[in-house]
Amino acid sequence: MTGSGREEAAERAGVEPSYLARLIDLGIIASEGAERFSPGDVRRALMAGSLEDAGIPLEGLAAAIERGALSLDFLDAAAYERFSALASETFRQVSDRTGIPLELLTGIREAIGMAEPSPDDRLREDEMAIVPFIELQLAEGFRPAAIERLLRVQGDSTRRIAEQEAAWWNSEVIEPAMAAGKGPDEISNADLSDRISPLSEQTVLAMYHAHQARAWTANIIEAFETLMARAGIHSRLERLPAICFLDITGYTRLTQERGDDAAADLAATVARSVQRSSVRHGGKPIKWLGDGVMFYFADPGPGVRAALEMVDGLAAAGLPPAHVGLHSGPVLYQEGDYFGQTVNLSSRIADYARQDEVLVSQAVADASQEPGIAFVDIGPVELKGVSGTVHLLRAHLA
Repeated sequence: MTGSGREEAAERAGVEPSYLARLIDLGIIASEGAERFSPGDVRRALMAGSLEDAGIPLEGLAAAIERGALSLDFLDAAAYERFSALASETFRQVSDRTGIPLELLTGIREAIGMAEPSPDDRLREDEMAIVPFIELQLAEGFRPAAIERLLRVQGDSTRRIAEQEAAWWNSEVIEPAMAAGKGPDEISNADLSDRISPLSEQTVLAMYHAHQARAWTANIIEAFETLMARAGIHSRLERLPAICFLDITGYTRLTQERGDDAAADLAATVARSVQRSSVRHGGKPIKWLGDGVMFYFADPGPGVRAALEMVDGLAAAGLPPAHVGLHSGPVLYQEGDYFGQTVNLSSRIADYARQDEVLVSQAVADASQEPGIAFVDIGPVELKGVSGTVHLLRAHLA
């Protein structure tokens, strides 16, 4: 869009034409003849609304712009095209046109992390770009519940990327520029933003494709094994997965004592260490849980070896001691996470373990055939929140 009239610009920004006129009067928008509005002007209107919602009065914003203390000129940069304007259709209208259930359609906005819209709210242009993906899935018979789960995971994962990227830009560009006393145009650094944004997107897409290749390969292997077993060519050995919880002793207290920056450095060091050990043995970190990490291992044996390596690795790096619990059994996979009794019991075993200990259930010990790993019998123990007793063993390098 090279430019638009007042009515169209106001519609795209989701404001009344009178609001645009007010922004012009205040000098927040300097349109061409007050009748032609650039895409940057639409983004200025969107930003002005956001600032006003955050408690910054338009008059104060205008005064800061007039004095040169602030500038919205960076919104003209190509990188800020992602500040999406409103589309012309409402959720109800798109639902009627495409046949997408209204509840599934409004789930797009919720997946992005925003409040649930009403049926008569208009979609944003970036949300409209997601509609064809949902249409195709429904046309091919995909279940709405499965589509919604994928949308939520995509939304949550990209939210985490965007938030970390914003923190990175703030610490490496904005804060140093402000500390150096630079002006508003230098602080926003629109030129660097234009140069670095395409490379950032390229990096995210490349990593996504790499993850896809691994996940699709796992799907293909599983399907081939099933087909070959059905044909009597290959006997597929069924082995239940293991869930591992690694908790770091005193992590919360330590981060409180050292402060936010030290806590972030500690978290990054721990993440690198445990990521390498788990992946090397066929596992994957699922999520961070405040003072620990949850892992999934398709095979319990390598999971035990990885756990021992992680505990030793953290100690060797001078990091706080860890304690680990593993249990093997059926798990429920949903929205990028694992659930069920196996997960719960693994967590309770980790709680019971002392620092530098790797405790496992009998199921894990029975399934483990790793050379060089031995188990010391602890016997039946009572775990918090678990009925009855659970037989535990301590793993160690033989």
